[in-house]
Amino acid sequence: MSAHGTSRDGRPDGERPTGVDELLERVRAGYTRVEPREAYEAARAGEALLVDIRYEALRERDGLIPGALVVERNELEWRLDPQGSHRLPEATSHEVRAIVICNEGYASSLAAASLHQLGLHRSTDLVGGFQAWRAAGLPVTP
Repeated sequence: MSAHGTSRDGRPDGERPTGVDELLERVRAGYTRVEPREAYEAARAGEALLVDIRYEALRERDGLIPGALVVERNELEWRLDPQGSHRLPEATSHEVRAIVICNEGYASSLAAASLHQLGLHRSTDLVGGFQAWRAAGLPVTP
């Protein structure tokens, strides 16, 4: 215990670190995740923007979701922040409903939570990620 009430790693004394499983549970409680068919229908109806954050090797191996924006994970916040100087043309307002897609639906949950912190409160992620999309028989291009 330090004189300031915090440990050497900056946590309040006595507070244990949060594990990734607990963090995922916590962030996912903050929004409603979507299943592949729901994401497909929302995108087709123009009600959602599909955002593929998988890295290039996975996209090359498994293919792409037609119409999805490809945004590398490390650029996501800069590309979707409607106030940002590096935003994509699709990042028109904080009301955009972005459905973030990773490979299996884990990294996308943390990414969606990060978008929420930027005020993109309609952002969510795809349960099961790209693999669930493909397993559902939804469109994929090589």
